[in-house]
Amino acid sequence: MEALWNAFWELSIDMGVYILFGLLAAGVLHQLVREEWIQKHLGGDTHNAVVKAALFGTPLPLCSCSVIPFAATLRRNGASKGATLSFLISTPITGVDSILATFGMFGWIFTLYRVVSSVVIAITAGILMNLFETKELKKGFSFSTVAPSFSSNPFPSTNKESQKNFSLYDVFHYGLITLLGSFSKPLFWGLFIGAVITAAMPSNLHQFFGDNRFLGYIIAVAIAAPMYVCATASLPIAVSLILAGVSPGAAFIFLSAGPATNTVTMGVVKSMLGMRALVIYLVVISVGSIAFGALIDIGFDTLSVEMNIQHHENNSWIQEGGAVILLGLIGWHFVSGWFKKPDKNCSGGSCCS
Repeated sequence: MEALWNAFWELSIDMGVYILFGLLAAGVLHQLVREEWIQKHLGGDTHNAVVKAALFGTPLPLCSCSVIPFAATLRRNGASKGATLSFLISTPITGVDSILATFGMFGWIFTLYRVVSSVVIAITAGILMNLFETKELKKGFSFSTVAPSFSSNPFPSTNKESQKNFSLYDVFHYGLITLLGSFSKPLFWGLFIGAVITAAMPSNLHQFFGDNRFLGYIIAVAIAAPMYVCATASLPIAVSLILAGVSPGAAFIFLSAGPATNTVTMGVVKSMLGMRALVIYLVVISVGSIAFGALIDIGFDTLSVEMNIQHHENNSWIQEGGAVILLGLIGWHFVSGWFKKPDKNCSGGSCCS
């Protein structure tokens, strides 16, 4: 039990400051970038729209669940299947909060690689969707058949509320209350699972993955694809895997395939875009994650890249304070969630818990 607690505390220290900073950065982004603007620029039936969808989705703090109403609205308003699929893939893999947390844990090379690879995977899937999809008649799209548990109009109308001035209070409220509250449970369980892996994994695990590296890739994508884990909550699990001896490539596959998809999103993709889109969605994510994972192993085998995932005995008061604040906020969200009903019209940055 002591080993489990120590591992949990160390992971919280390593990630706390970066997650908090990322949440506040997401709050700033939420203030500056309006959903109507996103909708305007992604609503096109071209490969250019696919590229724009991938690029615009990358910094948005949305997970594979909360991205559904946004993508469905884009589709309903004329976006191509390719652009919609591209947005569905690139958006949940990253996010400004996850990008900053990844930088804090793995350094800028690994972070940049994660961002670039997610964009490439998303664009590939979107373009393939456009190429293989036969020309279709423009049909009305019913949002309620795709994501009935979400608000039928996730994009706010242009009114005084949506045009309000920049508010520092709203930055903190969105980042620490709305956004963190929407994935506080998966984040906590991500930390807990990561601690369990760190404390319980056998010391010779790296030998299995070293001797059977490709099999490790297959296992990683098979585990990651059906489960729900958001981009930020997946980080402590990936860190614990690397500390246990798993290759950075296998951990990267988990970071890529895990947030990109889950069983719920699979069903939505099939319902909203069709079986062909679902096949492209799964194949491109799986093959792309494995390919980029293998490449990063080759890179880390030949490059001397220091990743900041080693635990230290002496931590700064800023790191410990960040861990205390983060865990305190998670605890507060847990307690407050017991006394209120789930919000069926959640429009926060991640899945409604």
